[in-house]
Amino acid sequence: MTISPGPEAARPARFPAASMSDLVDRPVRYDLAESTSPPLRLGELLDGDASARLRALEIGYGTSQGDADLRALIAAGAGVTPDEVLVTAGGSAGMFLLAFTLCRPEDHAVVLTPCFPPARAALDAIGCRVTPVALSFDDGYRLDVDAVAAALTPQTRLVSLASPQNPSGVSFTDQELADLLDRMRGLTPRAVLLVDETYRQAVYGAVTPRSAAAVSPRVVTCSSVSKAHGAPGIRIGWLTVTDPALYEALRSAKFHTLITGSGVDELLAAEVLRREGRILGERREALAAALDTLDRWAAEHADAVEYVRPDGGALCCLRLRADRFDDQAVQRFHDALAARETRVGRGGWFGEADRVFRLGFGHLPADDFRTALDRLAEALSAA
Repeated sequence: MTISPGPEAARPARFPAASMSDLVDRPVRYDLAESTSPPLRLGELLDGDASARLRALEIGYGTSQGDADLRALIAAGAGVTPDEVLVTAGGSAGMFLLAFTLCRPEDHAVVLTPCFPPARAALDAIGCRVTPVALSFDDGYRLDVDAVAAALTPQTRLVSLASPQNPSGVSFTDQELADLLDRMRGLTPRAVLLVDETYRQAVYGAVTPRSAAAVSPRVVTCSSVSKAHGAPGIRIGWLTVTDPALYEALRSAKFHTLITGSGVDELLAAEVLRREGRILGERREALAAALDTLDRWAAEHADAVEYVRPDGGALCCLRLRADRFDDQAVQRFHDALAARETRVGRGGWFGEADRVFRLGFGHLPADDFRTALDRLAEALSAA
């Protein structure tokens, strides 16, 4: 028997086709699209008594807030209290909880682009009116406070940005965020500012920018152990929320959708944070070395690509020069990369043109990274 599709089948999907899912679904030999720091291995977390505690762990429900020890570790790094931390299933789950808690179809949100696709997907899924505010490659993806303010309305409930930004790695200053909050207070009194800090601790020197978590009750931050710590397979992220009423609403939303998180993942994430000094230190050295390699490569190929040097994270944006690559040549470039088992993150994933691409410089071992850059240069010549 054949079942004919009913009228429901004609409805548009709640979520758009996600070509970015190729990152997890379609591996390639030289993946320059991935934006994580060097991957952590499970064995690095199982020294001391950690292995024994993992074996003894009861596989039951935890709490809707998340493990108390884990929240205390997160809170210490963000400058808030443990009761202001809500553990989520990765940072993207936190974005979804916030969108579904704050926004209704009649509400409005502002999303700074280019951006990590889930930052907008949840808002579109609930029918919230979204105004994208495009930051410019030519301006180094700096925060344009005036452009954001011009997009605000009294119905705006959420302003969403990332610092360091995905895909560019550009960070916004404390003063820029303070100026934005000042404009929001006057123009949109109910709005919350979401600051995605997923890449905040992935720096190239000894100084880590402070979290925005404690700046204002109107600020919510999200982060995870995925990027800076190199542990995306531990599906643990978090929100920091210093407004008690909003925190309780988000905790309730988490309970109604997930009940609790995975106790196994929460235990492992706590072990990551207990070893954070070593883990981040090793990755900062690796990122600094890879970025130095990339700086030299970009300078050598300045006739073909433009480059925005990142402030943090294992990622950056490059752009194929318009005076050398027309639209057909842009496609030939991506085709030539694919033929060489190499991939970059197309700008279209993030709301940019495909002549802009995200390049990750932390995921591959140093020798493989240099080989991948050689293949990237070959693709530039082939296009």
